[in-house]
Amino acid sequence: MIDAKRRILLKGSLGAGAIGVALGAGLLTPRAVLADWPEAAFKAEDQATALKELLDSDAVEASDKVMIKAPDIAENGAVVPVTVESDVDGVESISIIASGNNTPLVASFELGEGAVPFVSTRIKMAKTADVVAVVQTADGLLSAAKPVKVTIGGCGG
Repeated sequence: MIDAKRRILLKGSLGAGAIGVALGAGLLTPRAVLADWPEAAFKAEDQATALKELLDSDAVEASDKVMIKAPDIAENGAVVPVTVESDVDGVESISIIASGNNTPLVASFELGEGAVPFVSTRIKMAKTADVVAVVQTADGLLSAAKPVKVTIGGCGG
């Protein structure tokens, strides 16, 4: 039994040593992989400013081709499930806004070419308000909204 533990220790030490040597010699170079973070959009205090910072426009058009699924009543505002999908071709991004939050933009997803326009996530809501889905296409911004009643505050209460 002691020999098995000793072998595991030796294998781990040799593996870590080999990786350390490779890093030191420049054979393995760590790269910074950071997402492009639109900080001003996520810190904006109203929907129009957030959309202008994120998508360069706040001109949204209500559309029945954007479907948003969220509960009518959220028992806990800290965990509100939201699903957004669209029937439109060429969707570039999907953003989710909780209009009652101090900083309403809660999520934004950039979709690759040919991706299915569908996202599902959980968001925080400070109080009862509309959850708005904004879908960006080459033709403009389409949106849909759904009122969600929050019974227990999620963003600080």
